[in-house]
This record gives sequence, structure tokens and C-alpha cells, in this order.
Amino acid sequence: MLTVTETPIPGLLVVEMPVHGDSRGWFKENWQRQKMVAAGLPDFGPVQNSIAFNPAPGTTRGFHAEPWDKYVSVATGRIFGAWVDLREGPSFGTVFTIELDPSRAVFVPRGVGNSYQTLEPDTSYVYLVNDHWSPDAEYSFLNLADETAAVAWPIPLADAVLSEKDQAHPRLADATPVAPRRILVLGADGQLGRALRKEFGDASHIEYATRTDFDITKPAARHWRDYGTIINAAAYTAVDTAETTEGRAAAWAINATGPAQLARIAAANGITLVHISSDYVYDGTAAGAYNEDAPFAPLGVYGQSKAAGDLAVTTAPRHYIVRTSWVIGDGANFVRTMASLAERGIDPKVVDDQTGRLTFTDDLARGIRHLLSVDAPFGTYNLTGGGEPQTWASIAAAVYELTGHDPARVTPVSTDDYYAGAAGPIAPRPRNSVLDLSKIEATGFIASDTREALKSYLTGQIVNVRVEQVAAEKTH
Repeated sequence: MLTVTETPIPGLLVVEMPVHGDSRGWFKENWQRQKMVAAGLPDFGPVQNSIAFNPAPGTTRGFHAEPWDKYVSVATGRIFGAWVDLREGPSFGTVFTIELDPSRAVFVPRGVGNSYQTLEPDTSYVYLVNDHWSPDAEYSFLNLADETAAVAWPIPLADAVLSEKDQAHPRLADATPVAPRRILVLGADGQLGRALRKEFGDASHIEYATRTDFDITKPAARHWRDYGTIINAAAYTAVDTAETTEGRAAAWAINATGPAQLARIAAANGITLVHISSDYVYDGTAAGAYNEDAPFAPLGVYGQSKAAGDLAVTTAPRHYIVRTSWVIGDGANFVRTMASLAERGIDPKVVDDQTGRLTFTDDLARGIRHLLSVDAPFGTYNLTGGGEPQTWASIAAAVYELTGHDPARVTPVSTDDYYAGAAGPIAPRPRNSVLDLSKIEATGFIASDTREALKSYLTGQIVNVRVEQVAAEKTH
């Protein structure tokens, strides 16, 4: 019976497999993707198969921590396997050993140092790896005789066959920890991009790219196997301009062609793709909140291009589509505009027949990190602020009140009246943008209440404005 067992090293798995034998010899299914993935092995996408043959017992190799995942099995003979976790993190230095024969294999995740000692003459073992070997690949190493790991080698190292290089490897205290696979954040100069930088920080394996750095419609060649996650926060969001000839082309390039290119890269390299979607993929006619399975019915070019991008992203096996609405962050946005109008004594007319929830970028970034950290099932998740839905007019009135102004200065109007006589094309807006949050809440994420988040956001904006005013006064 095929079984997969966990070990003390996270991600290092032992596979017990049936070996069928008779007078002619034996046969086994060394790698059978469908059965092994169903049993619990990761679908790691091997691209290279290598064989190591060792004529003498005691041949010992390692410890080598490689920049790819590896599936190790025995073709003939027996080996003693030892593994030391050399990845950054709390499990660094954890040791696991086990004997392997044709009926047992081990899945070794990237960054775990592996070593093998042959126990019988003419032993062969097979590696399946999910990246092509390269002389430029970055390894980490550990000395086979390291006192901290203290591996009990069946054949003492003094009697074993070792290479000079393996004998010269460093002790654990001097070993170079293996950093996680890289995280690439696209659209790093936008409102969400800045919040993601705040959420993920500046660790060495986090890479931030602006539109100038990285064109998602024509991604430059990279060694993509070094990346574990791409977060696509790049988007074309000028919904009215998208209705023009030039805007239509730009919207489709950035919102549809770009995600399709990223999905192709993610699928080919085992990368998790996080993509930001929009309430505009719906027509807003639903009676209640939209769940993740609601059918698309976009009204305008922006919504159509976002829906096409969503569909493209679903072709990546490892994907999170994070659907949101009414985003507010560090940059020009509705809340800042209303606060500015209030301070300048302007009494605005604001739409009151569009309903939804604000989503603050800090919450959105926190939710994205949550999905990744808890290994939530891949798929689509709605992620907006929590609490009762509001209209744009009621939000504007709340902004006026929270900034010390009379909320009655805000006049509610219909969408049709607001845009009557407008110059240039106006994109149709969904009247209902309320998204059901129960799916992401089931993963343990609770969104901030939009009213409380609005208070905190405005407090920060007021402080920032006063600091800027003091700084400006000092320069005059």
C-alpha cells in the first residue's frame, strides 16, 4: 500500500511503496503522479532524472542543500539517508535519518541538506528534481561529521568513501542558511503595492517591482524556479478612460494579457500566483452579496478586462484570486478627496445608489499574507472591509463628520444625475458591489470593520497633513 509519512523536518516526506516481485525479479511504480499526489506528495513537477551508481559500501555523499525539490528512491541495494534542515527558520538544524531500499523513497524540499551512505555493493539511487542542474546554482553545505547534527553513520566516516570537497564543508554554526524562494511583488508603486511593502518588509527574498522595472505584458526572462510567489498588484484602474480607444487597449494589455503571461510562468515553474480582482466583474444587479462562484457579467471595458484576467489566472494550478472593491490606501482616493473638500469648504454631491464596502490596503495586504501563511486552498477569495455596507454618499458624510465638519453638507444624488452632462465617456458602474466574506473568514481571517478602519485612516491622514503643514511653514 502506498503511504506518505511526515518527518520532524517540515516538508520532508517518507514514501512507502509497493514492490511487486516474483522469480523474474521485482517491479515498482517509482513515480506515479496521480497516485502519489493523492496520497499526499506535492505535485512538484520534476524536469530532470539523474542516477547515482556506487560500487562500494560506505560511499557517502553530502550534506548538500540544493535550490530545488528532490524525490530520491533506490533502484538497487540499500542506503542510509540523513537530512538536516538548512533553511532559514525555526527548524534550522533539525535532523532526520532513515534507511532506504526499493520499497521506500523520500521527498526532499528545497533547502534541506541531504546525504546518503551506501550499505551494499553496487547500489544505485535515482533523483527526480524540478529544476535543471546548473553550474550557477546556489547550494548550502554541512560537514558530514558535524557534532551538532551528530548523525550515527552505520559505517563510520573514517572507514567510508568521501570526496575531498565533502570533507571540507563547514560545521552547522558556519553553514549558510538557505533563504526561502523569492516573492515578487508587481505594481509596488501603487496603493496596494505600498501596503504590501509595509506588510512583507524588506527581507532579502522579497523583491518589489514597479511598472518601469517589470512589464507584465512582456515579462523578461528570469530564473523563475528561484521564485515561490508572484503577487500581481499591477492593474489598469482608470475605468472611464478604459472606454476610450487608447484606454481600451491599455486596460486589456495590463488587466488581461499581463495576468495571462504571469499564469503561464507560474504554471511552468510551480509558482503561486496571487492576483487582485474587482467587483466590476459583476453587473451589480444581484439582490444580495456576491459569493466567489457568482457568474461574471461585467458592464464596461474595465470590468471585462478584469474578468478576462481572472479567467487566465485560473490556468495556473497554484493561484489565489483576491476579489476586492472600493480600495483606499496611500495615494489619491475617494476618502482623501472628501476630506480635502471638507477642509476647503466645498459641499459635494455624492452618489447614493451604489452600495459596497471600503477596503483599506493594509487589510488587503494582511489578507494576502494570511492566505499564503496558512496555505489556504487555492482559488478565489473575496476580501473587503467588514461591517455593514454603505453608499458612497454615506461614506462621504462619515468623512465630513469624522473630520469635524457638518455631514449635512454632503448631498446624495443618483448615479445618472451625477454624471448627467459629463464630458467624455463614462463607464457603467455596478450598483451592488457587496462581496460575501464567509469563504476567507473560514480560513481564519477577519476583516477590519470599515467604520473603525475609516476612523483610523482619517486620524493618520490628519496627522500627516499637519506634519506636512508644519514642515512647509518651517521652509518659509
